[in-house]
Amino acid sequence: MKTNKHRLLFLSMCSLLTLASCNGTKSESAHAHGSDSHTHDSPDYFGAYTISDSEYGTKTVVTVNGDTRTMITNALPNHTTGSFPNPGNPNTIKAQNRTHTFPMSPTYTGKSQWVREVGIALNGVKFEPETGEVVICESGEHYRIEAKQEHFDLGLDVNNAHVQPTGEYHYHGTPSGMLSSFETSEDLVHIGFAHDGFPIYYSQSQAYSPSFQLTDKERIGSDCNYSNPHQSTDVEIEGVQADGTFKSDWEYVSGLGNLDECNGIEIDGKYMYLITDSYPFVGRCLMGEFDADQLQGPPPGQGPPKGGRPPRGGRLSGPPPPDRTNGRIN
Repeated sequence: MKTNKHRLLFLSMCSLLTLASCNGTKSESAHAHGSDSHTHDSPDYFGAYTISDSEYGTKTVVTVNGDTRTMITNALPNHTTGSFPNPGNPNTIKAQNRTHTFPMSPTYTGKSQWVREVGIALNGVKFEPETGEVVICESGEHYRIEAKQEHFDLGLDVNNAHVQPTGEYHYHGTPSGMLSSFETSEDLVHIGFAHDGFPIYYSQSQAYSPSFQLTDKERIGSDCNYSNPHQSTDVEIEGVQADGTFKSDWEYVSGLGNLDECNGIEIDGKYMYLITDSYPFVGRCLMGEFDADQLQGPPPGQGPPKGGRPPRGGRLSGPPPPDRTNGRIN
């Protein structure tokens, strides 16, 4: 696979967009959204490009200057979303004003570093797989709730995404709506960049398997509760077997699959990350050098401890993620 020869064909609601040829030259493509039509250039997504969609309001401009790729975006997706607010998510999608920079020549360190925001999709929407929702036990244990699980309604739409109090739409898993806008004969579809500069792909065949499994350890904790601005619910924790509801339900087993602990892999001498349909869906760490100052949250490596459970009476390290409002969780 040669990543610099990947091509994506954007499909609008009613029309097919034709992308540039493999030499990176721009070709003009047309959107047709009902009575609204417009044209724009469709470049190589490893070079400079622009995504501007009047139907969805998407405005993302990427430029390349020397060793830096810069993305300026309003972070609005270029596809249909679920209805927001909804019973599990009280927030409304709003345009943002975000600038991201990525190294054009990523440096692989082989040392995993936890990050809350792993990377950005080509359309400007961020990948932020973990949540701010936590079950808190009076006995001291805290359990971080996974976005994709069956016991708590976090308002995810069909794109495995929802909205933060700031109005920022973000992906917790496979960006289904974005993928439905692509058509390629290649198995690996380029869908974004991680903050260390390595590309993010999705495998249409799901040929690449994560190296995580459910732990066989029973949970511990008494008098446990989950609360958000709308409800407060007692949660049974003590002696319950892991089922994937919490981050601590999962454990990394080196070599279990063909992806590393950050859901990354080297193919044809090129390192990349994979979005998968099974846990962790989006990797929770990076294997390359990156600028920690441009990322929100605690410094890399100082996020929630492995296993997800701090000492009795302790709390998960780092400030609360942006899914919290006034000390309550969305």
